[in-house]
Formats: sequence, structure tokens, C-alpha cells
Amino acid sequence: MTVLKVFGIIFFCGLLSPSQEVLSGLSCAVSPRAMQNVLSDAIIQNGLLQQHLQGLVLPNIMGEGRLLNSPTSITGLHLVQVRLPRLSVVLLPGIGVQLTIGAKLQLSGNCLVGLLSELIDILVDVNITANIKCTNFESGTVQVITEDCLCILGAIKVKVLSGLLTLSVNEMVLRQLTATLPALLCPVVDIVMNLVNIQLLGTLNAVIPVGTAGTIHYQLASIPYTSGKFLGLDLDGAVKQVGGSTIPHDSSPSALPPLVDRLLLLVMRQSFLNAILTLLLRMPPQTFPCTPDTFSGANHLHEALWTIAPAGCSTCRGTSPLNIKLMLGGNPLILLEENKASVKLSVLIHVFIKHLDGSILNLLLLKADLGLNVRVSIVGGRLVLRLALGSTSLSLESSDVGISNISNLKPHCSSLLMERLLPAINGALSIGIPLPNVLGIPLVKVDVQI
Repeated sequence: MTVLKVFGIIFFCGLLSPSQEVLSGLSCAVSPRAMQNVLSDAIIQNGLLQQHLQGLVLPNIMGEGRLLNSPTSITGLHLVQVRLPRLSVVLLPGIGVQLTIGAKLQLSGNCLVGLLSELIDILVDVNITANIKCTNFESGTVQVITEDCLCILGAIKVKVLSGLLTLSVNEMVLRQLTATLPALLCPVVDIVMNLVNIQLLGTLNAVIPVGTAGTIHYQLASIPYTSGKFLGLDLDGAVKQVGGSTIPHDSSPSALPPLVDRLLLLVMRQSFLNAILTLLLRMPPQTFPCTPDTFSGANHLHEALWTIAPAGCSTCRGTSPLNIKLMLGGNPLILLEENKASVKLSVLIHVFIKHLDGSILNLLLLKADLGLNVRVSIVGGRLVLRLALGSTSLSLESSDVGISNISNLKPHCSSLLMERLLPAINGALSIGIPLPNVLGIPLVKVDVQI
């Protein structure tokens, strides 16, 4: 049996077997198939390749034609259409991405044979292979360079309306295009990849609001790395409160478990989740009167108090109303175990009487240490945590009236917290933790592991 190190929450979307160190915040592994989909959408489906090939300036083709012993010239040659473009991706360990683009280029121009001039159409198969490498990482950005670009021309078809051209013209066109096209096409691939790089970096480097509490600033933390099975991306996630102060979190590395048959792996570390929970659960204290028509838990607590109050405490049974104040004590702590998540949270329960003159009598101050079970889901690209009360440990902090035995109060305090505090906590968490739109890969059909 394999025992996995506990470190975070993993999201599987949609071919991977990574075993890689990850940095603080969030780490991603993207399969070759997902990269192929991403690049195909960005380069081909969105028309980026067609757009930049459209501006190609092709040199004239001149040759001594054999037709009627007249020289042949083809001028004004330009791209009409990129037909049947296709793209494939191979990940090169330690190098980057090998990109292969195949297409049929439809060219058109004017052909002059002797004194005969007419339109000419040329259909040529091209296959471009280039290694794309990331370099110069700085402040969340990288540059991409195109290396070892190879352009191979395949079948060629030449057509004019008169049909007078012979195979020798085909050979001439193929020979001259073979000599000129690669030098034109490879720079286009370089331009296109730089534009795609800017577009994709925008999905990794983003400031996303977390309701009105603050923001998470996702940013590429290091240069992307590749194995033969995945592209790895480490992201920093700076959690900032409104006003700009950053909530710190631990940045020690952890290891990814082996994974298979997925498009995207997204890992959120425990310490990063703690920082976000701290942001979301900055809740003001709740104060409310404890009367028979309030929550049943508060009412039962009210009744139980009179059974444990000292007999000589006449003020305890005065006419002034009883009040309860709930305050979070310290920051929440999320604990991740295999297939289980829980949150430890301390709550102060202050039961007091406020007299007409404004003075306050502290009947008792309790500390409740809660163990909350966590249910995790993905909704609309956000990680949503919902908490349920699992355990309650109650201790007495102070009492101005001499209350010392609180053993009977635990069930009533638990009821009070479930009725009054948990709905407020789940309401604060309901906005969810926004996740980065990594390379535009949608978070659908997501499996979650802890």
C-alpha cells in the first residue's frame, strides 16, 4: 500500500504521473493532451495563425519555362487561405514543448508565360516543427524562444485556368518555395508563440477578489518545467486583506502523488488554505439578548445558567436581560488528512448582564474549541468549503459571580453555536475561494482528493 504525504487538496480535471516538488500556494501539472488543446485553440481555432500568415510577402518566382520556350514569372504571390490546419504537441523533458503545425497553404498570384498572363493558384502542404522554450523568468513572467524550427514542404498543386502549365512549372515552384518559405514561416511561428505566451500568462498572473474581504494575487512563481508526461507550473498566491496587508503562509515544499488519465492537476497547500480561511473568517462579534423567544440553544443555556449560579448571587436573577456575545478567538486552522478535512476554531462565549446604568456583570466567559468537519466542492471555478459541527470542548475562562462547574452547559453551547454561529460562518465561506483559470482549461468534471 502506498502512503501519501498529507499536504493539500488536489483537483483532477477532465494524463499525468508527476513526482515533482511544489512551491507555496498552488501548483499545476498540465498533460500533453491539454497543452495541445490549449495551443490549438489559441493558434488555430482563434485564427491567430491565419491572421499572421496573411501578411506574408512572398518573393516572385522566376524561371526558364519549357512551355513555348518562354520564360515564366509568378508575381504578386500571396496567401489566400490556410486549409486544414492541425497542431500536435510533444513535451520535451527539461527543454520545453515541441510544436508541430501542419496545413495546406493556398497561394494566389499572377503568372506570366511569354505574353500570356493569367491567375495562378498554388496549393502546398507544409509541416513546421519547432521547439518552444521558456526563458528569462522575472516577476511572474517568462519569455518564449523558438529553437530548431524546421519547415518541410510536401505535395504541391499548381493550377491556371488555361491548363497550359506543365510539370516543369510545378518543379520550379516547389524548388523556389522550398528555398524561401521556411525563412518566412518560422518567424511567424515565433511571433505567434510570443503572443500566445502573453495571453496564457494572463491566466496565471491575476488578481482575483474574494468577495469584499480582500484579494488573492496569483502569480507564476518560477519558470515552467517539463517532463515527458506533464508541464509543471508553480504559482504564488498572495492573500491580501482590504487595505493591502498580506496574510503570510508557509512556503515549504511537498511532493505530488502519482496521477493518471487527467488533463490538469491543481494542488492547493494546507498553509495557503489557512491564509484564505483567515481572510474569509474575519467576522465581527455577534451580540444578542437571551430571551425565551430567541434561538432554542440560547434559551436552554439561559435556563441552565440558573441551575449552576451560586445561591447568593441575587444579581444573577435580576430584572436586567441576559446577553450573549460570540467572538472568534484566533485564526482558524484547517487540518488535512487522507480523504478528510477539518477545521479547528476557537470561539469565546460571553454571557453577561448589562444594567440600566451601563455597567456589565460578567456571568461567565467560556472558550469553546470546535472541531468542524469540512465538505469540499467546486462551484463555478471556485473552491467552496462548508462546515458542520463535529466536536466541542468547553472551558471556563472567567466568572464574576463565582460560577465554576460548567459541565452541564456543553450541549446547550453546542446547540447555540450550531444555530447562531455556523450559519454565519458558512455564509462567509459561501462566496468560495477563486481558483486561477490555468491556461484557460475549464474546471469541469473535477475530482477532489484530500
